[in-house]
Amino acid sequence: MKKHPEQTAATTRAALAAALTVALATTGCSSTPPTVVPGPLQAAPLQPALFVERPNNGAIFQPYMTANSLFSGERRPQAIGDTLKVNIAEKIKAEQDLGTTTSRSNQMAVKGPGGSSKSTFINSLLNANTSASGSDGYTGSGKATSNGSFDAQLAVSVINVLPNGHLLVAGERRIGLDASAQVLRFSGVVDPQNIRPGNQVDSADVVNASLENVAQGDMSDAARRNWLQRVLTRATSVW
Repeated sequence: MKKHPEQTAATTRAALAAALTVALATTGCSSTPPTVVPGPLQAAPLQPALFVERPNNGAIFQPYMTANSLFSGERRPQAIGDTLKVNIAEKIKAEQDLGTTTSRSNQMAVKGPGGSSKSTFINSLLNANTSASGSDGYTGSGKATSNGSFDAQLAVSVINVLPNGHLLVAGERRIGLDASAQVLRFSGVVDPQNIRPGNQVDSADVVNASLENVAQGDMSDAARRNWLQRVLTRATSVW
């Protein structure tokens, strides 16, 4: 049974309309930018060992003691699940100045030995007297300056203990206001020797520190181009 040409055209128009609807629907979806701080951001503390019979070895320090110091009752972070505070004080200042200047000149002269000949071509070669010169140059310069600062304080937790005793820490803080939210994430490796009283450490002492502050909500979605807009911009850009 053959379909009428009008039915075929109507089916084609319906398929195109459905494809356009799907494209418009996906246009409103904003792609999530890649995160700088990978997960996990927290870990459950390990179950402490149950010493049914604690051996008395006569030593002052015992492995089941909760404090790191024998002269202070302050608990120092040393196991998975322990917390500490990171004082974030990052300042970035970079300046780059680049200048390039090049020049080149060329000269050439040709003069024949002179004489006469019945041939016009040979006569022109014998009495040739030509010269040529050329020069070119290039001058370019550029300057880039970047200044940035970030100050905050964030509580993080130990998510892993490395074999050398260093602590892998991570944490995040979410602040929601109306239809938007601010998310602060931090991760890095902390040397227990750099932990000050009050269980605080400076971000400058954290190894492989990763810090990001991202916004989520309607305002950030409106200020960020979605994937379809980026594809169209790259596809239609000439320069």
